[in-house]
Amino acid sequence: MSRNDEIARQFEAFADLLDAKGVEYKPRAYRRAAESIREFPGDVAGLAAEGEKALDRIDGVGDAIASKIVEYVETGQIEELVALREEYPIEMAAITSVEGVGPKTAGKLYEELGIRTLDDLEAAAGAGEIQAVKGFGAKTEQNILDNIDFAREAHERQLLGEAQPYGERVVEYLADVSAVDSVELGGSLRRWRATIGDVDVLVGSEEAGRVVDAFTDWPDADTVIEAGDNKASLRADGVRIDLRIVVPGEFGAALQYFTGSKDHNVAVRNRAIERDLKINEYGIFDVSDVEDDDQRAGERIGGETEASMYEPLGMAWVPPELRENRGEIIAAASGELPALIETDEIRGDLHTHTAWSDGRNTVAELVEGAAAFGHDYIAITDHATGPGMVGGVGLDDETLREQLPEIRAVADDASIEVFAGVEANIAEDGTISVDDDLLADLDCVVASPHAALDGDGTDRLVAAAEHPSVDVIGHPTGRYLNRRSGLDVDVDRLATAAADAGTALEINANPARLDLSGGAVQTAIEAGATIVINTDAHSPDRFALVRYGVHTGRRGWAAAGDVLNTREVDGIREFLH
Repeated sequence: MSRNDEIARQFEAFADLLDAKGVEYKPRAYRRAAESIREFPGDVAGLAAEGEKALDRIDGVGDAIASKIVEYVETGQIEELVALREEYPIEMAAITSVEGVGPKTAGKLYEELGIRTLDDLEAAAGAGEIQAVKGFGAKTEQNILDNIDFAREAHERQLLGEAQPYGERVVEYLADVSAVDSVELGGSLRRWRATIGDVDVLVGSEEAGRVVDAFTDWPDADTVIEAGDNKASLRADGVRIDLRIVVPGEFGAALQYFTGSKDHNVAVRNRAIERDLKINEYGIFDVSDVEDDDQRAGERIGGETEASMYEPLGMAWVPPELRENRGEIIAAASGELPALIETDEIRGDLHTHTAWSDGRNTVAELVEGAAAFGHDYIAITDHATGPGMVGGVGLDDETLREQLPEIRAVADDASIEVFAGVEANIAEDGTISVDDDLLADLDCVVASPHAALDGDGTDRLVAAAEHPSVDVIGHPTGRYLNRRSGLDVDVDRLATAAADAGTALEINANPARLDLSGGAVQTAIEAGATIVINTDAHSPDRFALVRYGVHTGRRGWAAAGDVLNTREVDGIREFLH
């Protein structure tokens, strides 16, 4: 965790606890400050060392917040925050992982019922105590009961976008250790699953003790959980990282084994058995003339590399994202694995937001950021009004028309293609929240669900996909990882309708969404739909999130030809309605 991120988290915690207490205005200011601190390009702690005035250059940081930053940097805590935590000893992250329970609700439930933990919440809801609290009801209580298991599981898992940076940093750190011959991420992180339990790191080395010592001395580590002869575990800002060390000659076998998935490994093992072979974390062995049950019994015919584990099985090496036993075994054996999309094949972004709605930058700044990132084109798609848009975020038709000349003017001076667009809301009946005549004047229309995100949403999404002005269905299920599961969708039916209508289905690359999922992408492509990978960027730095969308696409077997925004500008113009 960077120091800026560490400081930002203090103010996010402040905001949540102030919300719980019912304080007005301050929580919003603290969240804005937290975002600015996290995104500040310099060292906030270094500025704090120069005094409060030096912090003036950070957007949203006034005298009161600057004073608290200095206090935290100098003492490691903020007295007011410590007092708030004592006043509201709530496991906030866990409680608010239940859909419909935010910090304000958590605060009220603590005040009325003494609820601190998920177990407390479940017990109170099960006993009918929550519906007796003023402002709550039987429906709210049942919603909590319906979602508590999802929340408990979600609380135990990290978002890919939270865990991946830690995995990459520890791999980079270990790669510089002289005792390390090879180092790779493993497990669900290497397969780019949307959520993970922990970060698995595999090292090949003849000097396991030195590697363990280096790992447990990693500067980013908060707590060393355990340290053994050839494995160790630690936590860094709540992320558990598990290290396993093997001898270099068995690195490929161990990497294949510990990458998973379990279903993939079972299928590979069964294929090995059919050929009188044995495959495990130590290698692949010919056991045709062996009766010994020892793990290393038989002639070892592969294991130094991953490829050598697949070759004796008559298979090509399988990209980690595909290792879910969804057809990759047969494809690898028949030479039909796809050439999966790469991040550098993405040429633009067709779902972005500016300060006209809930983004942080002007149209010109966002366009400049897209060009600097290397994009050839961008669509400006600020939120329209509609269900799910609160706090004045969405633009009505009149305001969208006022925005249009600014987008066109920026486009005239830009070095890349700029499409004028909107993110319209899909109502429960499938209608679109923007006037048809206005939609016809725009270049790119993204239609997305933002409210009523439970139950079956197939009819609703199909109706939107068939609208003559809609180009993209954005984050189709509306899921928010570890917070809500989103709509149930018959992806095959939606994809068929979208393909017939010439409407693309989005992989929203925001790590909190990754919607569509990899499995849904695979179904959509098989049904003939076009996929588009967008970041939903609200500031230029968010364009870098595209890699999470690309790897989600790879989990869905997507090749460059399946993805709309691998096309050049002329191809995009041709696709847009």
